[in-house]
Amino acid sequence: MHGGGFVVGNLATHDNTCRFLAKHADLRVLAVDYRLAPEHPFPAAVDDAFAALRWVGEHAAELGGDPTRIAVAGDSAGGNLSAVVAQLARDAGGPDLKFQLLFYPATTMDTALPSMAENADAPVLAAADIDTFLELYVGGQDQAALPATFAPARAESFAGLPPAYIATAEYDPLRDEGEAYADALEAAGVPVVARRYDGMIHGFVSMPMLFPEADDAVAQIADAVQTELSEHSSG
Repeated sequence: MHGGGFVVGNLATHDNTCRFLAKHADLRVLAVDYRLAPEHPFPAAVDDAFAALRWVGEHAAELGGDPTRIAVAGDSAGGNLSAVVAQLARDAGGPDLKFQLLFYPATTMDTALPSMAENADAPVLAAADIDTFLELYVGGQDQAALPATFAPARAESFAGLPPAYIATAEYDPLRDEGEAYADALEAAGVPVVARRYDGMIHGFVSMPMLFPEADDAVAQIADAVQTELSEHSSG
């Protein structure tokens, strides 16, 4: 699931990242062109993301994939959607996910976290941008009253969720959201690898021309995904 604050982004903007993961982790990658706000406010993106996951659960074999080894992945808003559908799949009894890969995900929707103030004027994504995106995403709904399908850190329980790799960036307003979610998963007994990439900004994984470290980061993450899914190989 691509990022873009639930408002922008599309299949083209994240094509390179999808291709890199497909090649280096030896995966079938299905990118989801979910509906965007403000034309389609919450929960339209959630509905589309979960519908896509359920479709994959039913048709993975037709795509040359293994229906017993499904993972979800996304960055920023897409990381939010990936975490949300992982919870929905757990609660619905499937599809059975083996892994969730979250790049600098929005999980708490808490603008009072320290990283929001520390990186209020960060490049690519500033605190003011987050406020705007969220206002457009909720379409006038009360953010504080929305459920875990809006902010997955609001879930009543994190037990039973699939193992996770959560990547955050040092100079990112969303840094503390990703790390808080990693802490919540770990406290519930979910296996988690949480890695903060020092010196990096929001969206760096999609910027290999600007940050050579981006390729190294995605390669590390691809190895983690491949290792995790290999443990569940059906042979």
